[in-house]
Amino acid sequence: MSSDPIDDPQTAAIEQLEQFGLSAYAARTFVALEKLGTGTAIQVSSIADVPRTRVYDAVAELGDRGLVDVQHTVPKEFWAISAESTGRKFEREMAHRTATLTAALGDLEPVESRDEQRGVWTVDGRPAITDRVVEFLETAEDEIVYMSVEELLTGEVVDSLHAAADRGVEIKLAGLSPTVQARLQERIPEAELFDSLWLWSDTPAGRLLMVDGTETLVSVLIDDEQSSDSQQETAIWGAGETNSLVVVLKAIFTWRLGATGEEDC
Repeated sequence: MSSDPIDDPQTAAIEQLEQFGLSAYAARTFVALEKLGTGTAIQVSSIADVPRTRVYDAVAELGDRGLVDVQHTVPKEFWAISAESTGRKFEREMAHRTATLTAALGDLEPVESRDEQRGVWTVDGRPAITDRVVEFLETAEDEIVYMSVEELLTGEVVDSLHAAADRGVEIKLAGLSPTVQARLQERIPEAELFDSLWLWSDTPAGRLLMVDGTETLVSVLIDDEQSSDSQQETAIWGAGETNSLVVVLKAIFTWRLGATGEEDC
């Protein structure tokens, strides 16, 4: 769990419980019981903004999820499981749902082969673009060519590059600052560094990736008009040996890497 301080833990807890599928009344009831330790419907209602008559419905919902136990006294008392147990329960539930989703999607047969994506596709936002980059890196079998500005070279990307190198994939990197180059050479000593075609940091370019000569992604950084010190990232990608973006970038890299190899001789 995150150790970052939360300004309003009650609101944050309710919001997260709702994200896990609890109704608003159930989420508020559970949070109230966490604060009370144990409580009756009247006590819960007094601090949870839940009508007393609806507390019983909320408790039934929580009981079905294994989050609350009931003591059949008069009046009934309710007890919520601990924060740690709640976290573990939802982690298991999320892991199960994720595994089921992955298996179900994997069993679907695409109408058109994923190896050949017609046209050029767009993806916006750093998290989504990083996900696409990591996905490409995880499928690499022979060669990865990667250029990136320092701020976009996240630990997740470095871990994926390291894992690819462990699989025997040839790694070629460019467009990195000396500090990042040193960091990567320490983590991925097998990586080959080459000079980019231009001073990467002086352009709006974000990152450029080519995997096995069949998958490519190019991103740019765009100033966010809402903030003077924030940049948004947008990218295009293509897949397949005959994809237009792949063909163009493969030709550029083949020429550049070939020229670099000749200089080293």
